[in-house]
Amino acid sequence: MTRVCLVGADDVNLRYELLSRETARDALATYDLREPFENTVGLETVSLGAAVALLNDLNWYLVRFVDEAMVLEPSVSETEWLSRDLATAVRDDTVEPDEIDRFCKIYGLEPASVDDPDGGESEGTERGGVAEGDDRTDATGPRRLVEPMYVTRTGGSVPDYDLRDVEETVVERVTESEFGA
Repeated sequence: MTRVCLVGADDVNLRYELLSRETARDALATYDLREPFENTVGLETVSLGAAVALLNDLNWYLVRFVDEAMVLEPSVSETEWLSRDLATAVRDDTVEPDEIDRFCKIYGLEPASVDDPDGGESEGTERGGVAEGDDRTDATGPRRLVEPMYVTRTGGSVPDYDLRDVEETVVERVTESEFGA
């Protein structure tokens, strides 16, 4: 299964914004929505093509309420997400295999905000979950993605995240144009 994660903008409650609008709600109705990270909406689709099609269907909402749309495609990587643009390029076969993993954006993972009004996990929440089947938990609920760092993979490995002191990170592969190189 291909996973999709929509990361909400700082000033919005992403789940509310998507589900309060009929067109977005209808597009998401057949999916089991989760919250893999704080202020995100996560779901599984049957394929990379279905994930990209869903993101295209939700484009109006993505532009307004989403900071990042990521896709986790197991045929590419079990642990590293793809940006929407890179997922589209992979689906369309417009990138070479050696171009898929060069540019990355690494997010730190911190415990969720202490001012969570719900006091923890909401129904359908998947905690953490960098990769499918990952069952790590945090007593405060979903963890928060923080401060992305742009890096270039060298020698097959991704440089360490050094913007904050975090125990875990999430790696998102991006296109050269998203990287700004």
